[in-house]
Amino acid sequence: MGVEVIDRPQHSRFEVYEDGELAGFADYRHVGDRLSLTHTEVAEKFTGRGLATTLIRTALDEARKRGASVLPSCPFVRTFIVRNPEYLDLVPPDQRERFDL
Repeated sequence: MGVEVIDRPQHSRFEVYEDGELAGFADYRHVGDRLSLTHTEVAEKFTGRGLATTLIRTALDEARKRGASVLPSCPFVRTFIVRNPEYLDLVPPDQRERFDL
């Protein structure tokens, strides 16, 4: 089965599954046309497999497809954007200082 990321808008989160088992999630909330990613969590038994990175990359790619900007309120998301500057454009210029970007 592999790894799959699914948006669950009814729960305001993206979920990552490995071989059909829920491995983690990234909570979000809509702030106007912005997607505030607030918390990322991967179950301990799934850590070290890059699932959080896959989860956040997918969430950011989905935000881009939807034309939404992103507020990286979650420290993991912020660090991901620092390490992957091709996603910096998703953070509104007037919000970058707030997130130390």
